[in-house]
Amino acid sequence: MAWLWLMVAGACEIVGVVGFARMSHGRRVSGGLIAGVAFSCGLACLHIAMNDLPMAVAYGVFTGLGALGSTLIGIVFWGESARPARLAWVAGLVVAVIGLKLSM
Repeated sequence: MAWLWLMVAGACEIVGVVGFARMSHGRRVSGGLIAGVAFSCGLACLHIAMNDLPMAVAYGVFTGLGALGSTLIGIVFWGESARPARLAWVAGLVVAVIGLKLSM
């Protein structure tokens, strides 16, 4: 169940970053609300997950999911760079997160 909470926390992290992006694109109020609620929910879910998972694993997966999701959303919705080198580094994040899960 802790891994499910961790996945929800990662999803909330992604939504929070989308809120930040909205703020930087001129939608300050709605972006701020989205970011505030999403980051609060994400940290609450991370706290629950950390009751059963080691801190280093939980936080590593949490931030990895946030970075992966934010990068993919930036590429798909905001036209950010999808250069092969950038995608390779994102793939490295995925491998690292899987490695943390398998090392439990």
